[in-house]
Formats: sequence, structure tokens, C-alpha cells
Amino acid sequence: MIILCADDYALTQGISRAIGELAAARRLSATSAIVTGPHWPAMAQRLLVHRSHLALGLHLNLTLGAPLGPMPRLAAQGQFAGFGALARAAVGGLRIGEIRGEIDRQLDRFEQHLGSSPDHIDGHQHVHAFPLIRRALLEAVVYRYPRSPPLIRNPADHLRAILARRLAVPKAVVVALLASGFARAARERGLPTNDGFAGFSAFDPAGDYGEELARALKVPGRRHIIMCHPGHPDAELSGLDPVVERRRMEYTALMRDPLLPQRIWRPERAASGPSLVWSQLG
Repeated sequence: MIILCADDYALTQGISRAIGELAAARRLSATSAIVTGPHWPAMAQRLLVHRSHLALGLHLNLTLGAPLGPMPRLAAQGQFAGFGALARAAVGGLRIGEIRGEIDRQLDRFEQHLGSSPDHIDGHQHVHAFPLIRRALLEAVVYRYPRSPPLIRNPADHLRAILARRLAVPKAVVVALLASGFARAARERGLPTNDGFAGFSAFDPAGDYGEELARALKVPGRRHIIMCHPGHPDAELSGLDPVVERRRMEYTALMRDPLLPQRIWRPERAASGPSLVWSQLG
């Protein structure tokens, strides 16, 4: 099972539009949405038309913009301070209750505008891999979804697979070390996860994304997730994220790959059907 997931839905209108176009062309398996920004309510409605053939998940955000509620330790001024500040706070400055509260608020907002629980959950900049955030997330999922839990993305893979792909190896190794024990912790709680992960990139605008995608498909696990970041760049994006023109390159390569729709898995359900039951899938 190859799950091609476009991250950052609802970050900007241009990203959301590009993901919607790829979904309509059956060139994505899934997308993960940032629900903390102003675009989410309107963009959520546009996702519903694709729900029959696209897995919809939460992209947990603890580094960009404002949280949905008070976070005196992590967002003392009402704004997240970025990944570096989160990484420093993770050494001992985070409180699990504060993190759990924001996770619940983001899950509530996802469900409010889509009318269903998420099919999967992951983290913007892989924040869910930090041990205390991981613990808060897994506890929240077990409590909220005891019968049919969403898939929790494990952003790690085996060193052999990382080296075979030769894609942003230092970044992939660092995240794998950060996420050490992630899969085991999820399994111990009865939560589904992937057993293969790729898509790390240096985001070089001079690179060939088609070649990167081919490498990401190497050494797949039984349930293999490949993250991607397509989008239509706009002025708003340039003020929020350093990855701008590269998003256009990914969109173009994904839209043009003639074999992509046959290579990737996609859900099959009624648009108003229940969330995915991963125990019944590959």
C-alpha cells in the first residue's frame, strides 16, 4: 500500500487549490490539514467533495501562527514561536496538559468543519515525534477514538531504507532518532500506524522532483507513506513558509506522472461514509 499524502492543506488558498486539483485527478491518497489558520472553515468544505477517494487527516500545528486556545508556556504572546523554540522547550519546558488541550482543540475544529473524525493524524514539521507531544497525542487518540482510531503517522523508517533512497539522509536520520520508539508506543495502545515513511527533501528548486518521488518509492513498507508538498505559490505563502517555488515543481510533477494513479492507494467509500477503519485495510 503506497499512501501519497499532501501536507499543509488550508495553510494558504494556493496550496489548498493545488491539493484539490490533484485529488480530483486521483493523484493523491491523502491530505493533512492545518486547522489553526483563517482558511480552514472555507477550505474544509472544499475537501468534502473528495472524501470518497481521499483520506483526510489532521496536520497538528504547534509552530506556526496562533494556537486555538491559551498556551502560556509554548505561546506566551499568543503566537507559536517556531520550531526552534519548540525543540528547546521540549527538553523540559513543555507541560503535557497544555499540549493535550491544544491537541483536543485542533481535533474539535477538524471535526466541527468536516463532520467526521480524522482518518489519520500527523504533525507539521513532525512535532508529534517529540516524546511529550507524542504521549499527549496518543493519549488523546485512545480517549477520543477507542473503537476506530485514526492512523498515527510514524515519521521514522529503517536506516537501510533511508540510505537506499538517498533523499535528505541527514534530515531523515535525525527525525528517525527523534521518533525512536514511536511505532512501539502506538502499537502498545492499539493504534494503527505506517511501517514505511519517505518524502524527506532538501527542497532544492534546481532539483528534479520526479526523480525524488521515484526514490521515495524504493524499499516500501507494507503500509508506506510518502509525504509531499504541492501548491500554487502566492504572496501569502512566501510570508509563511520557506518552501515556495518548490511547491509548484511538486504539483507539476505529480500532475504529469502518467503512472501515478495506478501506483498509489486511494480509499473507496461514500462521501458521507464513516472514517477509515485501518484494521480492514492493507
